[in-house]
Formats: sequence, structure tokens, C-alpha cells
Amino acid sequence: MARQPMLKLPEVLAELDMSRAAFYRMRARGKGPRLIKLPNGQLRVRRSDLDNWLAQYEEAVA
Repeated sequence: MARQPMLKLPEVLAELDMSRAAFYRMRARGKGPRLIKLPNGQLRVRRSDLDNWLAQYEEAVA
């Protein structure tokens, strides 16, 4: 089974066009994607988790 790609936090922030502070405020409100904290303290987000999180905020455009 292939491992899912994991994104570094700066990659996630760039994709969302969001500042680090805004991202952490959103996470504090329980609205952000699931994070993985590595033993060295770095944060990662699975590509599938980010895509699923974004999909729940999509609106149908008519």
C-alpha cells in the first residue's frame, strides 16, 4: 500500500493563501484540517485530509 503524501505547514498555508496566525486562529476554533505532529515537532497534513476538509466547505455554484 502506498503512503499518502504529507504536506508541510508552509505548503498548506500557500495553498490556502492564509497566514500562519490566521491558520492557528481557525484551528483554535476547531475549524482546521487534521494535523500530524512528528516526533521532531514539525507539523504535517495528509493530502487526503486537506482535500476532504476543503470539500466540506465547497458550495454549489449555480
